[in-house]
Amino acid sequence: MGHEVVAEVWRGDFLESVHHGTVVATDASGTPRLEIGRPGDVAFPRSSNKPLQALAMLRSGLDLDGELLALACASHSGEDFHIEGALQILASAGLGEEALQCTPDLPIGEQARAQHLARGLGAAPKYMNCSGKHAAMLATCVVNGWSTDDYLDPTHPLQVATRETIEDVAGEPVAQVGVDGCGAPIFAISLTGLARAFGRLASAPAGTLEHRVAAAMSAYPQWVGGTGRDVTVLMDALPGVIAKDGAEGVYAVGLPTGEGVALKIADGSSRARAVVIVAVLKRLGVDVSKVEDLATVPVLGHGRTVGAVKPSLALAS
Repeated sequence: MGHEVVAEVWRGDFLESVHHGTVVATDASGTPRLEIGRPGDVAFPRSSNKPLQALAMLRSGLDLDGELLALACASHSGEDFHIEGALQILASAGLGEEALQCTPDLPIGEQARAQHLARGLGAAPKYMNCSGKHAAMLATCVVNGWSTDDYLDPTHPLQVATRETIEDVAGEPVAQVGVDGCGAPIFAISLTGLARAFGRLASAPAGTLEHRVAAAMSAYPQWVGGTGRDVTVLMDALPGVIAKDGAEGVYAVGLPTGEGVALKIADGSSRARAVVIVAVLKRLGVDVSKVEDLATVPVLGHGRTVGAVKPSLALAS
């Protein structure tokens, strides 16, 4: 991909490193209004796909709402309420945690992981950050009478419906199918398509399934991420905005105006994602004063702040 410099790493007054990436912002019609790099090239959205996967589940008859629907869209931190929520989704479908086929893992939240280890607990599928999504996938299978043993197979009716939904809201065909970190199929689209999809979700009329997904994420940001997570902070501070982080440096945001933003940091690093997102939102005219703490990331030296990760001059201008 033809990435450009989107973030700079300053140690004092010395430019130590840069992060290359691609950024696109689309208007309410889904047309790009800001392009940096090559946003037409395809990428795996990774966990930024989760709200689109959740929409596919609702379209397939899943009756989920509120915080549990937000959890279906989540890369959760593994806090106690996240785990209890995933188990609640399973129980509503008459299933137990043994039905989960996501990768056994520890909580990804720093505080949650420390507490987990202090309790002497190990890795398990329910603690994996995607367990809410997998629980919702299984519940969708039960609603439809579909097999739960092979729900991760790309040819399974659930995954076929997911692909069709992603293509619908992104406005383009899926270009590639892979296996995500949790074991579920991952569908590649362009960053432009990802931004377009998030804009459509965030601006969908009340009463639609798209609005139902966006409303759950916006109302329950703690369930989408967790304590201290930038995606949670962003949605909590900006009412009506939906945001979802993804592995390998992906981030997507939808605004209630219908505008969408998607980015990928070329080296897959997560440290510059929020910095770039805040800079782009500012360029779009969004008041980011309540998320200024996300606008830079401290660079440490001997335990104290000696610099910062900042948006590139081209992006910030």
